[in-house]
Amino acid sequence: MGGMVAQHMAIKYPERVLSLTSIMSTVGGRFAGAPRLSIIPLFLAKPTSGKEAFMERAQKLFKAIGSPRYFDGEAIRELAEQSWERGINMAGTGRQMAAITADGNRTKRLRGVTAPTLVMHGEADKLVTPSGGRATAKAIAGAKLKTFEGMGHDLPRALWPEFIDAIVENTQRASDKEVVASAT
Repeated sequence: MGGMVAQHMAIKYPERVLSLTSIMSTVGGRFAGAPRLSIIPLFLAKPTSGKEAFMERAQKLFKAIGSPRYFDGEAIRELAEQSWERGINMAGTGRQMAAITADGNRTKRLRGVTAPTLVMHGEADKLVTPSGGRATAKAIAGAKLKTFEGMGHDLPRALWPEFIDAIVENTQRASDKEVVASAT
């Protein structure tokens, strides 16, 4: 949902967005980025109760939607435990899905985005399939699409250096744009 929020910022407040990085997101169209049918039941299942059940559910969920090449069950358990300790709201996922559904298709509005844009997407993403990333990059003029083999709907630590390099490169495109604008 963070990619959707970032896209809205670039659409509605272009003067506040120097560069845009859209990660694991889509344009909100009916078919672009549609989840694989096999994972939908995982999100519709009755929420679990108790810390241990929550951690097991998180592992099961991220085994299904996470990065097959980089899956680390122990790291998922640790993150789930931290989430539990910080406080969770089981209805949050439902509200998030409702917000995404209610938002609708942003393709036409994204055509007006002028900020240098990087679209990053995992080639193994089952929650927001790669067609969502391709549609996003296609909707924004000059956007660069960077896909990652073996990456699902998570941010594997092993890829962090590549993410950082790509994001820094994109922000430099914004800096170059600023220099050109101030020179004219």
